[in-house]
Amino acid sequence: MSGDEGKLTLCDKSIYETGILTSKHFPVLKNDRLLKAIKGEIPDKLPIWIMRQAGRYLPEFREIRKKFGFFEICQEPYLACNVTLMPIQRFDFDAAIIFSDILVIPQALKMTVEMGDKGPFFPEPLTLETLCKLDANGAISRLDYVGKAITLTRHKLEGKVPLLGFSGAPWTLMCFMIEGGGSKTQSKAKKWLYAHKNEAHKLLTLLADVIIDYLVMQAEAGAQVLQLFDTSAEYLNKTIYKVYGLPYLKRIRQEVRDKLIKLNLDVPIVLFAKGASFCLDEQAELGYEVLGVDWTVNIEEMKRNPNITYQGNLDPCALYAPKEDLESYVKDMINKFGVQRYIVNLGHGIYPDMEIESVQTFIDTVHKIKTK
Repeated sequence: MSGDEGKLTLCDKSIYETGILTSKHFPVLKNDRLLKAIKGEIPDKLPIWIMRQAGRYLPEFREIRKKFGFFEICQEPYLACNVTLMPIQRFDFDAAIIFSDILVIPQALKMTVEMGDKGPFFPEPLTLETLCKLDANGAISRLDYVGKAITLTRHKLEGKVPLLGFSGAPWTLMCFMIEGGGSKTQSKAKKWLYAHKNEAHKLLTLLADVIIDYLVMQAEAGAQVLQLFDTSAEYLNKTIYKVYGLPYLKRIRQEVRDKLIKLNLDVPIVLFAKGASFCLDEQAELGYEVLGVDWTVNIEEMKRNPNITYQGNLDPCALYAPKEDLESYVKDMINKFGVQRYIVNLGHGIYPDMEIESVQTFIDTVHKIKTK
């Protein structure tokens, strides 16, 4: 099947017969605004993409979900590719992000993860007794469908925009695995940090090992930028995050860089530690090229590192506002951030009930801002 004239072409299962999943001769990139912003250059327009941009707010995504399960889409490269392309077909975003989920890593460690009405859940959450059953051997090969989806999507994007890959961070994955799903307190996971320190570090080390190789695999497959999501950082304080968060984030960035250098690949990484504004200075020392900030961060009071690009941070709920108000919020945010070393995004993922027209207003307002 294909989109309308001038739109990117989608694909079906016959794509597997073409050899495109193994070809790394990708189309030339036409829109490099995102990469310029990361390098500190000022693009012709500010780059914008939004977290969860390929998701439930799109009517075309809701239609495909009637036919396929969530993780079925993640695990079938041509479906993941098509969903990734949906927002790029509809909007003038400056980047695509591969359709997947952070919980594919626990799945690759042979934990069962299912998608329920209220989100993903683990029928059997991780315990101290089952920690030894996690199987990291072969985990990356069990995630090869993500690499195939990335390679396929790079081709199907036809160079229109760069493609992001991503992973959850160790602490965030640990929370889901132990809590068994979403939590308002993360108390079960946090208990490990205070009562079972050795087991906590053992788990975080195992997850970091897999994340490092997983990100490298995505870069090899064709991801041009990577993002690491630590969305449960907000549940820790600075003292605890310095022990169970930052050291693992630093190790991931360093070892991914070292491995990519050997592969002659230069792929920048975005770190988005939601709710961790208490240690933005420390995050800036970890080696990440981009730091994402959530909507609670006061931009005017934020101490910015001149060698780092920042991403964010519009409150997702601002998209519920009337058009004129939304335009004002966006302009005010950009005025505070400036046009250099800045990627426009939400301060967290877009909500499922968001109006298409509001997303369009957000994009149009950003792209109308003069950068030079």
